[in-house]
Amino acid sequence: MTADLDASTLRIYWLLLAVPLVLLAVFYLYPLSRVLWLSVTVPTPGFENFEKLYSSAAIQRIIWTTVRICVLTTMIALLLGYVVAYAAVHVRSLHGEMMLFLVLLSFWLSVLIRAFAWLTLLQRNGLINDWLMSWGLIDSPLTLVRNEFGVALGMVHYMVPYAALPIYANLKGIDPRLVPAARGLGATALQAFVKVYLPMSLPGLISASVLTFIFSLGFYITPALLGGGKTVMIAEYIAVQINETLNWGVATMLATTLLLAIFAILAAMSFFVDLRKMFGVK
Repeated sequence: MTADLDASTLRIYWLLLAVPLVLLAVFYLYPLSRVLWLSVTVPTPGFENFEKLYSSAAIQRIIWTTVRICVLTTMIALLLGYVVAYAAVHVRSLHGEMMLFLVLLSFWLSVLIRAFAWLTLLQRNGLINDWLMSWGLIDSPLTLVRNEFGVALGMVHYMVPYAALPIYANLKGIDPRLVPAARGLGATALQAFVKVYLPMSLPGLISASVLTFIFSLGFYITPALLGGGKTVMIAEYIAVQINETLNWGVATMLATTLLLAIFAILAAMSFFVDLRKMFGVK
């Protein structure tokens, strides 16, 4: 009787497991395999598309533009995120909760709304240029959009919460008595922070940097609107190749390259941080 019950329970478990696995295979693994297949078969079988990574100056320029903007976005987002997380941990409980609420509030705003808001503020006849000219600080409007500055600014605005929350989770686990103890042993405030507090917050910084950089690689709407076609990142270029030039071989090659780059980053970071904790897996 017990053996029959165990076998029946086991079949139920396998059935429950099979449903999500089938959905994963149909709606994720199959489309992904098609992308990988097209990258080496269109227009002709072989690695002709991947050779363009080394032979095409346009593709190389777009890749370096993407990497440069993503690195800049990650660095600024980490700095701002660390300040926000540090303040939220060390202020009074109610104020810290309010700061976290304001950080989480940004998740409820669409990326499209954010991009249009920055476009309204930064364009040549936008609010910022109007204010600067009315105060006499500039004589002619500044070019704040349709360049890397506008793209990076919009991306930083979106990525700061992704940087702040992992850092906050890490800082909450640091014993608050360590810095006063270092100060009591003769260390200055700066020495106590640099030699005691900052090293203990490195896991949070690494996790935040990985998440921020990986998410930044796939940005499409923000560069498309704030870049105005003058600052093109890899996701926008892929969309152009698919929707306008119908060059599926190059588009899928770039998508495959982006996917492999993300896997490589995660593999490299796994030597320094626990990826399961970083993505919230128990």
